[in-house]
Amino acid sequence: MRFKKFPALKGATFALLAAILFGASTPFVQGIGVGIGGWMTAALLYAGAATAGFLLRSDQTTEASLQKQHWPRLFLMALFGAVLGPAALAWGLQHTSGVGASLMLTLEAVFTVLLSYLLYREQIGKRVVLAIILLSAGGALLVVDQSDTDASQVIGLLAVMSATIAWGIDNTLSRALADVNPGQVVFGKAVLGASCSLLIALSLGQTVVSLYAGVGLFLIGGIGYGLSLRFYLLAQREFGSARTGSMFAAAPFIGAAIAFGLGERQTSALLIGGVLLMIAGVALHLAEEHEHDHEHDNIDHEHAHTHDDGHHTHTHEVMPQGVHSHRHRHESLVHRHPHTPDLHHGHRH
Repeated sequence: MRFKKFPALKGATFALLAAILFGASTPFVQGIGVGIGGWMTAALLYAGAATAGFLLRSDQTTEASLQKQHWPRLFLMALFGAVLGPAALAWGLQHTSGVGASLMLTLEAVFTVLLSYLLYREQIGKRVVLAIILLSAGGALLVVDQSDTDASQVIGLLAVMSATIAWGIDNTLSRALADVNPGQVVFGKAVLGASCSLLIALSLGQTVVSLYAGVGLFLIGGIGYGLSLRFYLLAQREFGSARTGSMFAAAPFIGAAIAFGLGERQTSALLIGGVLLMIAGVALHLAEEHEHDHEHDNIDHEHAHTHDDGHHTHTHEVMPQGVHSHRHRHESLVHRHPHTPDLHHGHRH
């Protein structure tokens, strides 16, 4: 009932969980990955993510399966999100501070929101725009706070920024697979990414990895990349790519806070101001309300669903209980209720 009254709350919860897990991973990758090449770091992280995806795969009766037509998109997701993105981040982390790198990741939300609007025309209301502005302003204050440090860190920050561009593209591409079994998507993307990164690492001679670092990066990848990606996909399913990307902007703050706790003790008025702005932006997303008369076109698709949400009125010979998946058809419908740009609300405004 709570989710029906505030439809953004469920998606925001998934997005925040994804942000917490990914944000927490950044300073640990920096600490454990010292001396390891960027490509090998990416390979180990996504080997862990692949294992998490395999272990967390869902029952085929409750989720739509990954199909052949999905593989080209999945390959592009792996290229940008599991090869280029993590390698650039790993390199950047070795050339800048954990706090600075974590804060630079705020730009991922900006690129995701812009691409989601351009490609999917996701409606972005005044409250969401304000939330994005607050999150971006908070991230900007935090980055400015870091600008007085050693100028050599700029190159590392630019590498991290390039990772956010790659992940923004990945996030936008993954929106179209939000209705597919998230375990399969995580597993497929991670296997492709880990394999490509490993081949590049071996060709460049990046083979020096201690047992401690190897196991550490593998575990970080399973939790901070595999499990995080699963939550991210579920969030996109619930309230779209732009909102998920914007909510994910909490990840830099989380990573910076952990880096601070691990020893990078940097406190200033700019830091505190940035944190407050980001908290305000997240709060706006959690309380988002969007309601108007809208029309659903005829559509035939497959995804996990129940029959108590007002959108799945088709019948079965034996009505299933709870979540299940099969191909079904939606007839044209006009109604009014609180909603977000989820799988059934991609209409124009």
